[in-house]
Amino acid sequence: MPDTSARPLWSAAEVAAATGGVLHGDDRPITGVTYNSREIFPGDLFLALKGARDGHEFASAAFAAGAATALVDHPVEGGACVVVPDTLHGLEALGVAARERAPHVKRGAVTGSVGKTSVTQAIKAGLDLAGPAHGSIKSYNNHIGVPLTLARMPVETQRAVFEIGMNAPGEIAPLSRFVAPHAACVTTVGPVHIEAFADGEAGVAREKASIFQGLVPGGAAVANGDAAFFGVLRDSAQAVGARLLTFGSDAGHDARLLDFRADAEGASVAAELFGRRIDYRLAQSGAHWGLNSLCVLLMLDALDVSLDTGLQALAGFQPLAGRGQTRTVTLAGGDFTLIDESYNANPLSMAAGFKTLGARSVSGRRVVVLTDMLELGDQSRDLHEGLAGPIDAAGLDLVHAAGPEMRWLYDALPASRRGVWRATASELATEAALLVAPGDVVMVKGSNGSKASLVAKALADLQGRDTPPATR
Repeated sequence: MPDTSARPLWSAAEVAAATGGVLHGDDRPITGVTYNSREIFPGDLFLALKGARDGHEFASAAFAAGAATALVDHPVEGGACVVVPDTLHGLEALGVAARERAPHVKRGAVTGSVGKTSVTQAIKAGLDLAGPAHGSIKSYNNHIGVPLTLARMPVETQRAVFEIGMNAPGEIAPLSRFVAPHAACVTTVGPVHIEAFADGEAGVAREKASIFQGLVPGGAAVANGDAAFFGVLRDSAQAVGARLLTFGSDAGHDARLLDFRADAEGASVAAELFGRRIDYRLAQSGAHWGLNSLCVLLMLDALDVSLDTGLQALAGFQPLAGRGQTRTVTLAGGDFTLIDESYNANPLSMAAGFKTLGARSVSGRRVVVLTDMLELGDQSRDLHEGLAGPIDAAGLDLVHAAGPEMRWLYDALPASRRGVWRATASELATEAALLVAPGDVVMVKGSNGSKASLVAKALADLQGRDTPPATR
């Protein structure tokens, strides 16, 4: 909910001036910006964007909920409105105006095949400790989410961070130019959205590296030195004259991971930052958070946040929903541990998850419940079958799976590791009680579109039920 005690975010007249639109009705203070009429707070600017439905259809509902003004492409009844030729272009112009009216703001931008949302939010946690900060919410990282996040940025902001994503070639660079970041990072590069690129992962690397094209002159390009196609990231940074900062496991990086030890409360990390040894705690236990935390520290340093503040933020930053949240679920015969990684999945994050699970101390079994990885194109079968290797290397005990693509993995597993396979996640969810036993540690992981969250919820809902233990 907007902070009504602060100065208004905009006025209707300012929105008209920023977008080149015409104000119809009274000039009113605006305290928030949204395109969803169901999320209106009194004082909001309602954006009548056109998608599967025309947002103009919902203008009346937005005004009834308290919208102060609407951004529209033709006058509407019910309240004040700013009329522009195209509402999406109007939102873009409003985002640029928000950036230009606050030139003092240090801005960061984050992309990557894995971890961009969590890294963005961890950076935001550090920015919040350092002063008035702003950033992306949820995964608002596309052609609407990025300018919307800019348009919501209060002028009092000192630092801000923006998540930038893509589904197809040519999307990241324009979004980065909207942000004009002082520091931009690529968390890693992997086989994600590869069906959109003729040359697969190499194309993904070029697209991710294009985030550096939006950097202000002399800005910092933060790159994962352990990533496949690191050379693409390095060359892209050098091509725009950026200050290259790297993190990785080998000597020579600006931030080097020396040791990562997970435990029940998170993890202990040993690293070198600009040649200085540092030891710190994380609330995260995922093995990938060793490098993620170094990426966060380099970004915070580039945005003028002290190391002590960064370490404090990392120590308190908890896993996001569907991205490693852990809970204990009590059954009649005892407890099991549920690790919810159901929001997203690709071969890199799968392997990291298996490694993390394999390092856990258990009294029962290490169990994974997997649903299909999506958008892998003609490499899907090989990449699903290829998960059998990391599962074996991690020493996992049992694999339950759902979906046609995960059938390839299921058939590639030895019989001793095969649990249950079902055609859909919803079918597997109905059998949740048969998938676990007291003492187990269970990780649920899959692409959001393949509904892994249904299985995670079903397992969580076993809490307190008189559930018979699964057969070991």
